[in-house]
Amino acid sequence: MCEVTRNKNVKDFQGLETAMFLAIKKGHVEYITHLCRANYKLHEITNEKGQNIFQFAAECRQHKVFSLLYGLEQRKWGWFVSGKDKSGNNMLHVVGTISSAAQINLIRGAALQMQRELQWFKEVERFALHVHHEGINKTDKMTPRELFTKGHKDLVKEGEKAMKDTATSCTVVGALIVTIMFAAAFTVPGGNKQDTAMMIAFSSALFIMLHGKSSIAILVTLLASVPVASFIWMQFPLLLELVISTYGAGVFDRKIEDWPYRDPKYSASC
Repeated sequence: MCEVTRNKNVKDFQGLETAMFLAIKKGHVEYITHLCRANYKLHEITNEKGQNIFQFAAECRQHKVFSLLYGLEQRKWGWFVSGKDKSGNNMLHVVGTISSAAQINLIRGAALQMQRELQWFKEVERFALHVHHEGINKTDKMTPRELFTKGHKDLVKEGEKAMKDTATSCTVVGALIVTIMFAAAFTVPGGNKQDTAMMIAFSSALFIMLHGKSSIAILVTLLASVPVASFIWMQFPLLLELVISTYGAGVFDRKIEDWPYRDPKYSASC
């Protein structure tokens, strides 16, 4: 493939264009870098919408492909970000909408999906000039921020509802635990009347019966731990993803090495 594309012009890329943008949609970074190293003109191709390769990567929310932008010379960043498609959308407009190609459903919960969308918008803003922030497209007659607000209105409502439901479930469990601990700390065992000491008598009888039978006690403890374990099992993955997405290194690789067409030795080794 590299040998075939090495000396071709942009006009000869009609067949390769489909494969290139399909690779972007699927997130095949190595395929893209190999072809662009073989022929530097490949980074100039556009799809039927008039989008360049990084605009389409942003539309598909393929962060690994988009991170390749950091491996280019900074003077080329503006061309990719400011380039407009046939509808007058620059890259900020593209990340301001949720297209069918965006794979946000792979992220757990509407709240984390909205967080990822904000991360995408802020990341593209780092590249864009101020004039692109206020650019108006042809289709909606909106700026990128207006389009982002409109396109994510439903996702904001879903995220708000999801956060409220999660907070409610955690609050109920926490309140029950605190209530039981408070009652256990301030209640006199057996009460002031001896006829109310049924629980003390039951516990004593249970201790006497199970003395020396640790297997039964372990079984009872394990069964009693099932509700707690199930609650942790349901909520911990969400908590882990929330911590990683908020305080982690981020989805974009800003330290990516120079990958494109500047290595003259590549043509001999491709």
